[in-house]
Amino acid sequence: MQTIKAAVCRDFGAPLVIEDIQLADPGTGEVEITLDAVAICHSDISYAEGAWGGHLPAVYGHEAAGVVTGLGAGVTGFETGDNVIVTLIRACGSCPNCAGGKPTICETPNDGVQGSIKTADGGPLLQAMACGAFAEKVVVHHSQIVKIPADMPKEAACLLSCGVITGVGAAVNAAGLRAGQDVVVIGAGGVGLNAIQGARIAGARRIVAVDMIEEKLAIAKEFGATHGVLATSPKPWRAAQKALGGRGADAVLVTVGAAAAYNDAPRYLGWGGKAIMIGMPHAEANAEYNPMGMSYQGQGLIGSKMGDTVIQRDIPWMVDLYQQGRLKLDELISGRWSLSQINEAIADTKTGSAKRNVILFDR
Repeated sequence: MQTIKAAVCRDFGAPLVIEDIQLADPGTGEVEITLDAVAICHSDISYAEGAWGGHLPAVYGHEAAGVVTGLGAGVTGFETGDNVIVTLIRACGSCPNCAGGKPTICETPNDGVQGSIKTADGGPLLQAMACGAFAEKVVVHHSQIVKIPADMPKEAACLLSCGVITGVGAAVNAAGLRAGQDVVVIGAGGVGLNAIQGARIAGARRIVAVDMIEEKLAIAKEFGATHGVLATSPKPWRAAQKALGGRGADAVLVTVGAAAAYNDAPRYLGWGGKAIMIGMPHAEANAEYNPMGMSYQGQGLIGSKMGDTVIQRDIPWMVDLYQQGRLKLDELISGRWSLSQINEAIADTKTGSAKRNVILFDR
């Protein structure tokens, strides 16, 4: 065991505490990564606030990048010194979903997997989302990491771990967008901007961003939205349809975790359209819709977890797009913070104005 620093959640809704924790050596099939950067995702905040339950104390954080500094037995394809992205997608590789190209919904339970961290006195400490990346180092399963070029900035690379693959993947993989289709993206935050990028990359004809903040609609246009609609306006789906030439959307990508957004999503759809459910409301939240209208018009609701991403296939592709200048990553970074400033970074993220705040580690 070695001692590292981490931001620990001791009580739901309370500030995280920077403290020393114990990190185990990598076991069979595991790798140790010394982190350079980790981004703050709204999912981390929701977990830390108790929105989805879970055990405490815990270390959250799951959008990370760093360097491999240890290898467990049986790990192939990686070497000490490799630059990698760390994701929460832990896949067995052999269940029906993994074998069918859906590792984000791996059927092998991971909840009972023994984590690699303990409190300073050896007590239990949850390695949340199989990552626990609000820490100087992590030990994770080898299926969770992807190699990246050594010259790629880690503060940009870490964004590919969740927010980017979730948004871009929802447009490309889950919605299956093709050139010439029309898209509505509800929510112009971190995931929403990437859904917009994904729709643009897929060749969408028109992309309507819907958000409650005018400033975020302006930013959405920088990422590829052709039109913006305020969600606070009366019947915003009417304005979206007007922007789409008087028809409904082929796909509506719901990137916010608000039940009200899910209530409205089908209203933006055209005949044969699909609503892609990406954002995660609190566990007790419910939404309502009219099934008759959706059935008659051949519409559908599709859940998309992590953009239906196959990380070894999709992340190298996105890295290449970034290097070509076709995928914006640097522009997603709103602020850079140290681990000691993580509570301030979380507070800034909760204002809704930040795209992504990134914690940088000095080493």
